Amino acid sequence: MELEENSIEIDKKREMKLRQPLLVKNRRNHTSQHAIVGANICPIESLDYEIIENDLFKQDWRSRTRVEILQYVSLKWTLVLLIGLSTGLVGFFNNLAVENIAGFKLFLTNNLMLQEKYYQAFAAFACCNMVLAAVAAALCAYISPAAAGSGIPEVKAYLNGVDAHSILAPSTLFVKIFGSVFGVAAGFVVGKEGPMVHTGACIASLFGQGGSRKYHLTWKCLRYFKNDRDRRDLITCGAAAGVAAAFCAPVGGVLFALEEAASWWRSALLWRTFFTTAVVAVLLRGFIEFCKGGKCGLFGEGGLIMFDVNSAKVAYSSTDLLAVISVGAIGGILGSLYNFLVDKVLRTYSIINKRGPSCKILLVVTISLLTSCCSYGLPWLSPCIPCPRRLEDHCPTIGRSGNYKNFQCPPKHYNGLASLFFSTNDDAIRKVLSSSSDGEFHLSTLFGFFVAVYCLGIVTYGIAVPSGLFIPVILAGSSYGRLVGTLLGSHCELDAGLFSLLGAASFLGGTMRTTVSLCVILLELTNNLLMLPLMMLVLLISKSVADCFNKGVYDQIVKMKGLPYMEAHSEPYMRHLVASDVLSGPLVSFSGVEKVGNILHALKTRAHNGFPVIDEPPFSNAAELCGLVLRSHLLVLLKEKKFTKLRVLMGSADIMDRLKAHDFGKAGLGKGVRLEDLDIEEEEMEMYIDLHPIANTSPYTVVETMSLAKAAIFFRELGLRHLLVVPKTPGKPPVVGILTRHDFMAEHILGLYPHFNPHD
Repeated sequence: MELEENSIEIDKKREMKLRQPLLVKNRRNHTSQHAIVGANICPIESLDYEIIENDLFKQDWRSRTRVEILQYVSLKWTLVLLIGLSTGLVGFFNNLAVENIAGFKLFLTNNLMLQEKYYQAFAAFACCNMVLAAVAAALCAYISPAAAGSGIPEVKAYLNGVDAHSILAPSTLFVKIFGSVFGVAAGFVVGKEGPMVHTGACIASLFGQGGSRKYHLTWKCLRYFKNDRDRRDLITCGAAAGVAAAFCAPVGGVLFALEEAASWWRSALLWRTFFTTAVVAVLLRGFIEFCKGGKCGLFGEGGLIMFDVNSAKVAYSSTDLLAVISVGAIGGILGSLYNFLVDKVLRTYSIINKRGPSCKILLVVTISLLTSCCSYGLPWLSPCIPCPRRLEDHCPTIGRSGNYKNFQCPPKHYNGLASLFFSTNDDAIRKVLSSSSDGEFHLSTLFGFFVAVYCLGIVTYGIAVPSGLFIPVILAGSSYGRLVGTLLGSHCELDAGLFSLLGAASFLGGTMRTTVSLCVILLELTNNLLMLPLMMLVLLISKSVADCFNKGVYDQIVKMKGLPYMEAHSEPYMRHLVASDVLSGPLVSFSGVEKVGNILHALKTRAHNGFPVIDEPPFSNAAELCGLVLRSHLLVLLKEKKFTKLRVLMGSADIMDRLKAHDFGKAGLGKGVRLEDLDIEEEEMEMYIDLHPIANTSPYTVVETMSLAKAAIFFRELGLRHLLVVPKTPGKPPVVGILTRHDFMAEHILGLYPHFNPHD
């Protein structure tokens, strides 16, 4: 009787505490809990890579047989195989569709030009571009705003532990595939290579959902993948497969995932990623061989980027090295300026895109018309060039895609700018990088094309279409490099095509700030290992120069979108703070055996995803930390209604009879048990529920006096979602507070302590 009275008194105190209004403090963290997805401000969550140790999961681990463990490993390899095959098929489809759709548009325009119907040719060219652009924009605006842009910043943030809204949803995958096809075919200065990374990640996320209850695809073996850790590994493989499918560069895909995308890496993941990209490479190579000779429409003459500069002689002197160093330095300056301007344009477009889908589509159509005017109008300013003698190809090119476009020129002449503008982006890169086209492009042609592509690439990125940065940067960099090579002429031993390749490398290094992966990707594209020393030198110089001005383009976009990305290092000002200095209050905790009404009230009034569980007398001698319970697990437990009328321990056996560990696994696409799904009656609100079986009894904790810099590294390296802060001295509550990802963000810390210098 005395025990029951004590329990009632404790319940009343705890209920009063839970029902107190939220304290109005300046220590609330609001700014870093939202991000821009598409054009909308959306709340974001963190992923949880921690291994949960509670009674249910421990029993599940102990009961796994050797056959089930082998089944899990085999299924994981099967999934990465399917990811590789699916991503390779999508990459082939993208190239096939772009080549044929863009080819039809260019053929129509060229035929009208040959008939000297110049106004009709422009009308057909511009109308085709605007229709394709409007379709791509409508897909993004109405179906999946998250599919706009390249998607690499979002994938990078996801692999860092940020779960933004709909970035890997099936609708995003659909729009990414078809929107990219229509956007690239519309003639925009964008690439399909960046979106392929996002596409591969979406495919991996779809395979890693662990089954679907909605479509009755809940096979027993798939339950093992209902957690963020396994999904993270699969999505890393998908991102690498996307790079491999975009450039036919399997090793470059692995290194890109390692250097740019993934925040956690281990040897087992390296093997799986390499296997996935190898599958993609073998599949695409088979399709390339099949499509040779025009069997796949225009795909046989274009498609997957394969630059051949193998015929160029790689020999250089000290003078050449000075020229290469200059190319790298100028590429770094141009790349940093490119990032600065892209950031300004993105911020401007975000204001327009917030006005609704119609404004998004109108902006896309406007940029499409501008691109069409530049592509059609600038060649009129370019002089006609006599066709070179002893050409194997017919000059000027009539009909199929070729290097010599007649445009408005007389017979036996061609227009250099038209040859670059009136072709797909892949073909334009091949022409600029070609080592056998010395004298094909005049200085004015290369300069005009560089300025046009540089500016159009800046104003195009940020519109509501799937768009990558690789191709605009390679186009601008290669034209700039060839311009330098042509200027130097006989003063250097290096071929102009090799200078073009080095210019592309310098511009890529100046914008994206990656070195190893870009170096390998370019080497796989060109099949020329002799360029390795020069390319390494150019990338190192361009990155070093550009880092003096700003960050990489993807890092800038992550920051601009408000995604709470955690760097591998801590900021300098964090050394002046301790863990308890940035805690947000008030802390909401539960007793080991808690009243149902208190739990339901906390879930309704608080947005927290983790709650400390504290044992109090009479269940322990003093208040002590029992563990951490997740919101999603509480919802599952409340739905099952395993309640008791008295405040007593139930034990794990009763819960294990009705619930298994996979019932608490993360639902696909976040569609698990919701608060609205609960049907708790009034009399049940006064009943009790034992939280011990589902509480993680070994949560990660740090003492309140630990430096914030050390806590940030600890949090990031372990991939945590919650980090409990415990007191250093006795006499305090068992838990002082909980650190989450948002508590480590600069805007939160500098909001609490504005006198800190963020760079000191």
